Amino acid sequence: MKSKTIRRWSFVHTWTSLICTVFLLMLALTGLPLIFHHEIDHLLGDAPEVREMPADTPRLNLQQLVEAAEKHRPGEVMQYFGESEDEPNAVTAIMAKTAGTGPNESHTFMLDARTGEALETPSANGGFMLFMLRLHVDMFAGLPGKLLLAFMGVLFVVAIVSGTVLYLPFMRRLKFATVRNDKSTRLRWLDLHNLIGVVTLTWALVVGVTGVISACADLLIAAWRNEALGAMIEPYRGAPPLTQLAPATRLLEIAKEAAPGMTTDFIAFPGTRFSSEHHYAVFMKGSTHLTSHLLTPVLIDATTLKVTAVAERPWYMDAMGLSQPLHFGDYGGRPMQILWAVLDVLTIIVLGSGVYLWVVRRKAAKKSLTVEAEATA
Repeated sequence: MKSKTIRRWSFVHTWTSLICTVFLLMLALTGLPLIFHHEIDHLLGDAPEVREMPADTPRLNLQQLVEAAEKHRPGEVMQYFGESEDEPNAVTAIMAKTAGTGPNESHTFMLDARTGEALETPSANGGFMLFMLRLHVDMFAGLPGKLLLAFMGVLFVVAIVSGTVLYLPFMRRLKFATVRNDKSTRLRWLDLHNLIGVVTLTWALVVGVTGVISACADLLIAAWRNEALGAMIEPYRGAPPLTQLAPATRLLEIAKEAAPGMTTDFIAFPGTRFSSEHHYAVFMKGSTHLTSHLLTPVLIDATTLKVTAVAERPWYMDAMGLSQPLHFGDYGGRPMQILWAVLDVLTIIVLGSGVYLWVVRRKAAKKSLTVEAEATA
């Protein structure tokens, strides 16, 4: 590779890395506990547990659970209902002052599906884990914070690519995994920086790209509402506002008939950002580990309970659905969590060593300039 080309790639790698390093260190540090968020919730006592009851105890129907939730949070409206990931005998409810209230102002809790008893979930509404999540997702700055982190993710991907280009000629001179312990501290750290960077290359690209997609989730959802959802609810445009909702009792049965072979993930109530003003939207998922993250919405008229559409998923919603669990290592159970945590720590070392190498190089350059100035004085 020509020296001029190397200098250009070196410039790109240096400045894309430096600009995004502080943000990436924050993301890596906050992402580490988020990989084990279920375990930490249990450790902190933030994961509610339902009472032990006979195995054949029947569940309440959906409308009874909605009414139980409304009694628990009087003056608020139901936004979403979903099965609990950790507790088969519980459902997760999300309520707020209005149906269109943003997720950061909503209140999340669980209901015992057999008794309707409300179980608070502190980690979903405050505490250490929510603080880590908000800092990781948007730095408490909403959409501007998400877009800033998306831009930093793009710089991170560029830094990875440029670093790989620079490392290719370096590999021809030394055997893979060589660390020159007999050389200076700077060269040892340079070898370690390059080695760890190559080892974590694929993982860093995956996490970087999925992080960018996840950070753009609000924009993707808005595009889905304007395009796919907008086309499906066109016949309702200009319809008078709803005055009363049909009972939610049979929503799950109706949705399963419309999407056979699929199971329910969550229900979006009328007026939320995942439904329209006139529809329940029941989001169905596949039965495999991969398709369980690909959601198909079934739109049900909130007055007549007739299915009005079973939506096709646009590619960008599939990309978002697949990227979020992959970003946090939720696909492969405990082994994948541990692998993700190890690679996260290695990435922190890469980022820190990169800053160290830049500082040392700057000091050496200044010292060289000083020596030259004194020699010509």
